[in-house]
Amino acid sequence: MNNDNKKENYEHNKPAGLFADKAYEATSNTANSTLKSAVTESVETQDNQPLSTEPLTTTTSMTRKTIASGEPLKLAVVGHTNTGKTSILRTLLRDVYFGEVKNEAATTRHVEQAKLTDSQTGEVLVVLYDTPGLEDASGLMDWLEDNTASRRDGIERLQQFLAADIAQGGEALNSNEDYSQEAKVIRQLLASDMAIYVVDAREPVLGKYKDELAILSWAAIPVMPVFNFTDAQDANIDEWQTMLARRNLHISTRFDSVAFEFNDEMRLWQNLATMLTHSEMLEQLMARRTENWAQLNDEANIIIADFLINVAAFVREISEDDDPMPVLQQMQEAVRQSERAMQNNLLNLYKFYDNDVAATPLELKAYQQDPFDPELLKSYGIRTTSGAAAGALLGLGIDAAALGTTLGLGAAIGGIAGGLLSNTSSIADRITGVKRLYIDPATLTLLATRAIDLLTALRHRGHAATDATQLLYKGEKSSIEQSLDDESATVTPWPTHKLPSELKKARSKPQWSSLSSGKSEQAQLLRADMAWSLASKLSSYQGQP
Repeated sequence: MNNDNKKENYEHNKPAGLFADKAYEATSNTANSTLKSAVTESVETQDNQPLSTEPLTTTTSMTRKTIASGEPLKLAVVGHTNTGKTSILRTLLRDVYFGEVKNEAATTRHVEQAKLTDSQTGEVLVVLYDTPGLEDASGLMDWLEDNTASRRDGIERLQQFLAADIAQGGEALNSNEDYSQEAKVIRQLLASDMAIYVVDAREPVLGKYKDELAILSWAAIPVMPVFNFTDAQDANIDEWQTMLARRNLHISTRFDSVAFEFNDEMRLWQNLATMLTHSEMLEQLMARRTENWAQLNDEANIIIADFLINVAAFVREISEDDDPMPVLQQMQEAVRQSERAMQNNLLNLYKFYDNDVAATPLELKAYQQDPFDPELLKSYGIRTTSGAAAGALLGLGIDAAALGTTLGLGAAIGGIAGGLLSNTSSIADRITGVKRLYIDPATLTLLATRAIDLLTALRHRGHAATDATQLLYKGEKSSIEQSLDDESATVTPWPTHKLPSELKKARSKPQWSSLSSGKSEQAQLLRADMAWSLASKLSSYQGQP
């Protein structure tokens, strides 16, 4: 899907959840023209009431004023070409469509800007500026040394460069004389309150990076290095920190745009705040984002809980003489579709606007397997205790006890005595020749485990990530990987035979399931209280933020 089509889908699929609080304006800073385009998103509360849709309309100025209390922070994002500047902004903005990201140099050709706002008041807290990559800082340093007086201060030397022909670009200059891209960076730097210098932690420390830092220091604003791609095995962070310390850059932070950690983002803002006289805006931003992050997790757990209760309450009745297989197959397909809908809801909630889990760059291989596959149940360490009948029907994912009448009334009564029919209908239904078919506890447990795995993956996925292998939370294995390594490992949120009380209660409430009744809104209202109750339990099964 090309970027234009993605943006069309984006407009149709913007969630009504949290973090829909960003607006950005792309700005092209050329010598003769300014191109403006604004893309706005509604800030919405949990009851979906829009708060703010105001686009950013300011333009970049060469005149910088010292940040004062109550003013938004103007933060330039600078660095060598192809270090992941735009990728970091995508993750900070929770916006997979901001800018353009390619695995090639000089993808960003103009300064683009985005604002971070207070999701409750709409107040602009930080304005971020994505700048082109510095392509030839060493050549620019040579020009500055040859054409500007060393006795002049750094800002004067940079302004002299900006007034020169080589900063203007154009066809009259050959490639060795064209520093128009560097000029765009420096213009924005001089108009900003501070900057973050993005470092590809996989790169060795080279002379061109030292020249970049020297030129940036002449702008006389605080600069904080930010290490990207820190999850890579070949990261050279210690070597970089030694070089940075020699240049009096003692405050730096790690922020991987692919393997996202919320605590790393908070540390980024905290470190920036220590470098400012007036840090009220950053403190307000941190407080709001921490609050929103917790609320986002609550909303995700409600989505999962609602899905599980909907499936647990799913029941179909057939007569004694009916062949159960067609009905079982219909139930399986209904649950599969419901799981896909739940996955898409989570993707949209976390602003990964791809509508099909299995066919997008966010391909979730661990989540594509059939939830009714008996081998998948085993790989998660899920075992059933309903005897041979359960083993025969495990692949169907249907409670084997509910089919007791297929073994005759005597076998059904014996099953009750043995505790095998704990999730079935009453004996009266069986005497009258009614069979009730449910989704079995093992499959419910599997669905819960996979949903929690998906949520964990999304909470630790940056919006610049494209590699499917990076989905799972770094440092931890998925439930399926743990169980394959250790058969005794407990990887499910609860034992299969001990479903949460909310799911047990749902088994006797078919009216709670839209899969049973077909009345989606009414069924959702009926199960709402149980979903809230189960959601609070689900949060306890998850790890760190």
